[in-house]
Amino acid sequence: MELPLPSFDVTAALVPFAVVAVGMVALTVLVLGLVRPRDGRPPLVTQVLLAVAVVGGGSVLLLALVFVFLDPNGTSAWTWVLLAFNFMMVVPVGLWFIGHILFQDRRIADGDWLWPASIGVAVTGSEVLMGLLFVVGGAGAVGTARAFALGVSSVWFFWSMAGVMAPLVAWAPLSPVARAGGWSLVVAASVAPWVRPYPLVGGAAMAVVMASAFVAFLRPLWRGTADDSEARLLLSLAAAFLTMTSGGLAVAMSGGSDAAVLAFGATMALVMVGEVTYLLRRSYSFGPAVPSRALDPLASTSVDPSGARPGHPVEP
Repeated sequence: MELPLPSFDVTAALVPFAVVAVGMVALTVLVLGLVRPRDGRPPLVTQVLLAVAVVGGGSVLLLALVFVFLDPNGTSAWTWVLLAFNFMMVVPVGLWFIGHILFQDRRIADGDWLWPASIGVAVTGSEVLMGLLFVVGGAGAVGTARAFALGVSSVWFFWSMAGVMAPLVAWAPLSPVARAGGWSLVVAASVAPWVRPYPLVGGAAMAVVMASAFVAFLRPLWRGTADDSEARLLLSLAAAFLTMTSGGLAVAMSGGSDAAVLAFGATMALVMVGEVTYLLRRSYSFGPAVPSRALDPLASTSVDPSGARPGHPVEP
């Protein structure tokens, strides 16, 4: 009996590209770990610029590799691959250096959502291109809509995003309720590759994950143990799970049509953008403050009477 397993679509010719793809996931996790400050303060503008540049350079590299499969005999595609490698080696470091001159170690605003959202979009977009790369490399010439539908429903997209989100959930200073919600989305991304090739299996798995998550979400709401921010988060997670599961069931009911698969993958991608953004935002807004002159010799450890966290370094 053949087990219903999603395909990695990796032929012998795609092994080098698989190595690059796995390396890109590891690099993304490393970059996100560097952006996440240890002292609870917002990261430096230069740190965020470096993160966006590295992830963006990876996206350019993956897109160039897609064009290699679209025109394997052309020289322009390989030229773009070389340019992408040069970009990743030179431009991020150059932006970091220029940023130090222009911004002088300025930190992003404590309430800013733009930078974490930019990283969330860049990371998710890079993984979408990774899924597209293996679709074009394995399936050959397919229509644009079908290529994207297969790309955003593949193992290379969902499992890559799960691999990126899992460390963020583990690192972020979350309440038990919020952490449970984060892990539930990681599990949802892990079972999502079954939705397209095996709609009934995938739809049932998504329904089980959703039901389990709903039980976990509703318990603190019923008991009144969730504060206002957690209540809003739980309602948002419940809405996200309902939408994702409905998309998975639509794929099953439509027999795996490209439109339903594309809608399901796009919904999952939007939810993942939201999760990466939220986890990064939590990491530098609600983390424990660690007053230490070793972290910033010029920082003052005085307490802001307007309500700053006790012991939080106050910058001039």
